[in-house]
Amino acid sequence: MLVLTRKMNESIQIGDNIEIKVLAVEGDQIKLGIDAPKSLDIYRKEIYAAIQQQNNEAADISLDLFSLLKDSSQTEK
Repeated sequence: MLVLTRKMNESIQIGDNIEIKVLAVEGDQIKLGIDAPKSLDIYRKEIYAAIQQQNNEAADISLDLFSLLKDSSQTEK
């Protein structure tokens, strides 16, 4: 992990088109501004993890349904 120190209004550049800027420091919270292409999805980590979990659960349900359909079509023969 790369660790950088930044002050208010200083930025970090990632590649050619992503800039992360420190907008404010208030107690134990830091406000960040992210300038990135609109085509890039940006989530808080806990939201991203929840989306991944929901996607995995949906995929498991799809596999279960596929197995049930496959099994029922074989028993009909």
